[in-house]
Amino acid sequence: MNGEQQVGTRRRRTRAEVRRLVAEFVSSGMRRSEFCQSRGLSFSTLDRHLKKRRWKRKTRNAGADGKLVAVELAIRKPPAERWASCGLAVVLLGGRRIEVQSDFDGHTLERLVSVLERM
Repeated sequence: MNGEQQVGTRRRRTRAEVRRLVAEFVSSGMRRSEFCQSRGLSFSTLDRHLKKRRWKRKTRNAGADGKLVAVELAIRKPPAERWASCGLAVVLLGGRRIEVQSDFDGHTLERLVSVLERM
């Protein structure tokens, strides 16, 4: 480094500024690299706050404030009375539905749940 180069200290952004930048990124339609470069924002800062935003939405949409919810149990019908139905169906608040047939593969279900937990 020679005498002409200067090292600038970065000012720490406030939470409100970062929330505004994250909201701006989400609505911008830009790639992360373009957005971060144009705003002088690091990938890690953007990613950290996007993750926080997803977590807040996920917990907010958890239903019943994370409390237990009522479920309905169905009586198992004999094979002659059964028609095409699944062994288990989970319907989420957003309308997403996960169905597992009565002869499901447990390993595949474990893999699916693992992937969903990372979202």
